[in-house]
Amino acid sequence: MLISPTNSPRLTLPSDLATTAEKALALAIQSLGGAHRAGQATMLSDVVTQLQTPGVSFIQAGTGTGKTLAYLIPALAYAHQGDGCTIISTATLALQRQIMRNDAPLARAALANAVDLPAAELPEVALLKGWHHYLCWQKLTGGYAQDELDLEASDADAPTSSLGEEIVRLRAWADTTTSGDRDDLNPGVSDRAWRQVSLTRHECLGKRCPMVDECFAMAARENAARAGVVVTNHTLIGLHAHAQTPILPDFSALIVDEAHEVPERVSAAATVQVSAAQLTRWQRILTRAGEDECNEHLDALGDVIGQLPAGRLKELPGALADVATVLQGDATTTLTALRKEADSNQGPTQQAIAAATDIREVCQRLLGENIAAGHDVMWVERHDDRASLHVAPLRVAGVIASQLCVDRAVVFTSATLQVGGSIHPFATSVGAREYRSIDVGSPFHYREQGILYIPTHVPPPDRDGVSEEAIDVLAELVAASGGGALGLFSSHRSAERAAAKLRLIIDRDILVQGEGQLSELVDRFRAEEDTCLFGTLSLWQGVDAPGRTCRLVVIDRIPFPRPDEPLIQARSEAVARAGGNAFMQVSATAAGLLLAQGAGRLIRRSDDRGMVAILDPRLATARYGAFLRQGLPDFWPTKDLNVALGALSRL
Repeated sequence: MLISPTNSPRLTLPSDLATTAEKALALAIQSLGGAHRAGQATMLSDVVTQLQTPGVSFIQAGTGTGKTLAYLIPALAYAHQGDGCTIISTATLALQRQIMRNDAPLARAALANAVDLPAAELPEVALLKGWHHYLCWQKLTGGYAQDELDLEASDADAPTSSLGEEIVRLRAWADTTTSGDRDDLNPGVSDRAWRQVSLTRHECLGKRCPMVDECFAMAARENAARAGVVVTNHTLIGLHAHAQTPILPDFSALIVDEAHEVPERVSAAATVQVSAAQLTRWQRILTRAGEDECNEHLDALGDVIGQLPAGRLKELPGALADVATVLQGDATTTLTALRKEADSNQGPTQQAIAAATDIREVCQRLLGENIAAGHDVMWVERHDDRASLHVAPLRVAGVIASQLCVDRAVVFTSATLQVGGSIHPFATSVGAREYRSIDVGSPFHYREQGILYIPTHVPPPDRDGVSEEAIDVLAELVAASGGGALGLFSSHRSAERAAAKLRLIIDRDILVQGEGQLSELVDRFRAEEDTCLFGTLSLWQGVDAPGRTCRLVVIDRIPFPRPDEPLIQARSEAVARAGGNAFMQVSATAAGLLLAQGAGRLIRRSDDRGMVAILDPRLATARYGAFLRQGLPDFWPTKDLNVALGALSRL
């Protein structure tokens, strides 16, 4: 049964949903002082068509299309017709903010004008995040024990540590916030500080909580239940897909923006990780609740994990199976005892129930059939002599298809869905067998606005990274452009190495990820048009710096995943067993999507000009190079360094 999108009487829109949506889009564009964009209109029409028929549609829409309004206006009209709630999922906080602060109010106002109704009578747009994103009053006011906080350190009169200062600031913010949403706290706080004022879903007392009426997480969910459109994130739809009880409100349509990230986010939502820190936290919570049944075998589990070799484990080691079997029984006994306790409505008891539940679920995952059958991949990671155990699903296509896409309208959209000129690899990754697809292009004229430079005279990168010759080319490019370079590197070590060399020979500020808060570094890069910013993966997809501030994007190498990464290794083996080309279907496909995202950082507006330089000659010389280049914007290509330097100097 669908949740009613509003409490007001339903007012029927004209039967032609397309006509209404097209009129609303025209009004929205007019209010912005913008112009008609063919790709945006085509996308809106495709979304309208898909919303009226269960099934899956893929829409590749280049940067500048205006795709948010192209799906948001139809979703609002669809909800107001009474057809149900639409979930809109994004990968980044930046897009969520854009939708909630700018696009949703604009879309509602335009639709209201299109149907001649007050905006208040149209469906609401609500934002929904995971439970731990919201401040918990019960925990803040002492209803739960603090895991790590030294209470003296957060004395309001004289905090004695940086953690204490953050807690004091959190308490002050709690008195003024209306959302309790961590992302509304600026500047932010560390994860350690936030844990002192937040809970996971399973630790929450729910309606038994004495402060339920003031609960921010509950309020967000109540708002979502009433809304016609709910904006959330890929992690939450992943958790919903794997959960036995629903996390999201009932929905009849799903629109997934930044869809290229969905498979990995859904996989991460189902990944189990057991670290020394996690084991210690479970022990502390259970001891505090007077339950230490599990503690001895939690120590044993940590010892076993600590002795396992780093890398992939193709079968469950006997010692790990033995301790997991005993620990599963301990956790079950503990849960039975905790649920009988008189103080089961108290926060510490609920935390202990959540901890014991997590322990039992980890053991069940280890002892289940999926590892032996090859459906789960297990591996050990080591950092500074600390070991952690990981278990992740080999594929998530099935769960995406069965839990998110059945019997509803689904739209996947991104600027980068096609790999090698085909949508099929992405469609396979989300389990779509029958689907519609369209590429609406981009309003930008890439061959006139940008150059793709690939130096074929430098050696290809090796295990140690890019060659010295390639870094010399990078230095010449940055000097010619006068700065304004975004350097996208395959490793932090490579970014630091390149920055160290350039700082010696180029009189420009070069910021490096890790040398400060990333948000502050990005803000400075945007504000100072001759400053450079070098970094790794988080810069490849999340930076929007239009104008002269980003006139040169440099990618150090083709971003192939490491072949010894356990998931990549397991997926490659599965493809090979099925008779496929593991390199092209796994490694090249992953590299192609990421390469397209990186190159897409350059042209963000119609007046942007610049160059993408990829310092890996294999992109031009290897047989798979053409496959990878097909996913890039249609920049004017050159292999001539002098041509590249001349073009940059003219910028």
